Amino acid sequence: MPTAMNGKVLLRVRPRGFCAGVVRAVDIVELALEAYGAPVYVHHEIVHNTYVVEQLRRRGAIFVETIEEVPHGAVLVFSAHGVPPTVRDEAKSRALKVIDATCPLVTKVHLEALKFAREKRTIILIGHKDHQEIVGTSGEAPDRTIVVDSVAAVDALEVDDPLKLSFLTQTTLSLYDTQEIVARLRHKFPAIQGPASDDICYATQNRQEAVEQVAKDVDLILVVGSPNSSNSNRLVEVAQRSGVKAQLIDSAKDIDVKWLEGIARVGLTAGASAPEILVEQVSERLAEFGFTDQRDLDLIDEDVRFTLPPELATIAPAPRR
Repeated sequence: MPTAMNGKVLLRVRPRGFCAGVVRAVDIVELALEAYGAPVYVHHEIVHNTYVVEQLRRRGAIFVETIEEVPHGAVLVFSAHGVPPTVRDEAKSRALKVIDATCPLVTKVHLEALKFAREKRTIILIGHKDHQEIVGTSGEAPDRTIVVDSVAAVDALEVDDPLKLSFLTQTTLSLYDTQEIVARLRHKFPAIQGPASDDICYATQNRQEAVEQVAKDVDLILVVGSPNSSNSNRLVEVAQRSGVKAQLIDSAKDIDVKWLEGIARVGLTAGASAPEILVEQVSERLAEFGFTDQRDLDLIDEDVRFTLPPELATIAPAPRR
């Protein structure tokens, strides 16, 4: 790593970038292309990152938003965000070869929703209603699910039976916002039940905590991630909440030199769907702006791995990122 005694400092925090669910999802598309040949259809973006989606598109992946766009009998991959049962039924009706890349942690939330629905509970689902993960989870019990995204939404909430309530959360939310919303739910509805364990993804939590730590030592934090990446946007919010300036960038070309005026120390991280190559490119660009003292900070150990679906488990996995 280049260093300079008087150079401006870039602190690159770990963990950053790809989480286990994203590694698994991207591997699934790559292995499906290898096993079945192009094209392989993917329901929604496999993960929310412009670079990743474009690279897979060049290899023969076709991204669709509706099952009607997929030819009868074709290979279809469900994205890491999960899908509602209606989409699974549509895929079955078209005799599609389905490979499920839903993150196992998202699948956990789906199963929790089904459990609460069987218990005849109303489910308060904390998240952003238009996000694919929320669309998928709420689809498990649409008649019993209410989506809320703020404390104000909880304050305005009315339910038929406050004694038969449960809550679940989108996995990529801010820990702060989730804690505040859950606290308000518990205050307003003392009998409400939550999941057996926290729904917030380990990678989301680790990246947010790492940003909190580095925020104490820098003047600006850059978060590599696409605008539609929920967890990347939450990293920006966590940084700002910690009292430091923060910007979301999709790639190195998005860096505005004006952001760096008067800045001596920059923190750099990446959302869970952003590949390391983008971090490297941002680091190179910042070096051109004088940030030649570049250091990696290993703040939290992370060694989670997820297994591949049985359809692809016998194929050698793609290189890890």
